[in-house]
Amino acid sequence: MDNNSRIYVAGHKGLVGSAIVRNLQSKGYRNIIGKTRQQLDLTDQAAVEAFFAEAGIEYVFLAAAKVGGIGANSAYPADYIMENLLIECNVIRSAFKHNVKKLIFLGSSCIYPKMCPQPIKEHYLLTGPLERTNEAYALAKISGLKMCQYYNEQYGTNYISVMPTNLYGPNDRFDVNNSHVIPAMIAKIDTAKTLNRPNVQLWGTGSPLREFLYADDMAEACVFLMETYEGTEHLNIGTGQDISIRRLAETIKRIVGYEGELIFDASKPDGTPRKLLDVSKIEALGWKAKVDLEEGLRLAYQYYLDNVK
Repeated sequence: MDNNSRIYVAGHKGLVGSAIVRNLQSKGYRNIIGKTRQQLDLTDQAAVEAFFAEAGIEYVFLAAAKVGGIGANSAYPADYIMENLLIECNVIRSAFKHNVKKLIFLGSSCIYPKMCPQPIKEHYLLTGPLERTNEAYALAKISGLKMCQYYNEQYGTNYISVMPTNLYGPNDRFDVNNSHVIPAMIAKIDTAKTLNRPNVQLWGTGSPLREFLYADDMAEACVFLMETYEGTEHLNIGTGQDISIRRLAETIKRIVGYEGELIFDASKPDGTPRKLLDVSKIEALGWKAKVDLEEGLRLAYQYYLDNVK
C-alpha cells in the first residue's frame, strides 16, 4: 500500500471508520474513498457490485456494521444478523470479483464464548456457547471472519480479520438506549448533571469486567496490519487491561463532575461476566495501545460536549 493506492473505508463516518480515515490521512495516503449510507447501501448487492466495478479499489477496510448495546441487540436480533451478513457478503464478494489486493475485516470480541477462559486467546473461537444477548451480532461477525478465511484458503486472497475489544471515542453514537456502554453512560450522567437529577440508573449489577480501546488506537492497529501483516489468522486488538462497569461509571461520573448517586438495576442483564482479550500476538508484531482509559474518557466526553450535546 503506497500513498497513491485507492483505499476504500467502508463505514468511514462511523466510530472506527472515521478514525481509520484520520490515521491514513496523517500518514500521507491521498486516495481514500468513502461513501455514506445514502450514497451506497451496502446491503444492496447490485449497488455494491456497481461501485467496485467502477471505483478501481485496491485496499478495503471493512468497518461498516450495524452496531448497538445489549438492549438493542436483544430487541432486534433479526435486524442485526441480517444487515451485518448482507454487508459482509456484498463487500467481500465484490472485493474478490474486482481483484482487491488486501482487505481487513473488523469483527468484535463478542464472537468468543460467554464463559471463555480469561484473557481470551484467538483459538478459543467456537469452543462454547455465545452470550445470548448479542448472539445474532456475534454470529454475523463469526461468519465474516470465516468468509475471509475461506476465500484465503480457496482463492489465495489476502483478507485479514481483526477482533477489537469494546471501542469508544469520536463519532460514537451517544444514545442512552441504543449505544454502547461508554457513550450511553456519558450521555446519561451528563444529562443528570445538567438537569440536577439526584441519581442515575444504570443497567446490571456493575460487577462485569470489560476492556475498552480508544478508536484512534484501533485505527492505528488496522493501518499497521494492512501495511505489515501477511498472516491468515484473525488477531485480537485491545489494551490487555479491564475494569468493572461500576468503576467505569464512577470514573465517568468524576470526569463529568456529577455529584448525584449511581444506582445499578440488577434486574437488567449484565452480559458476559468478564471479557478481556489476550493481545500478545499483535503486540509481538510490534503494535501496542497508547491511549489509557482515563485520557480516552476525557477525550470522549469533550467530543460529546463539543459535537453532540
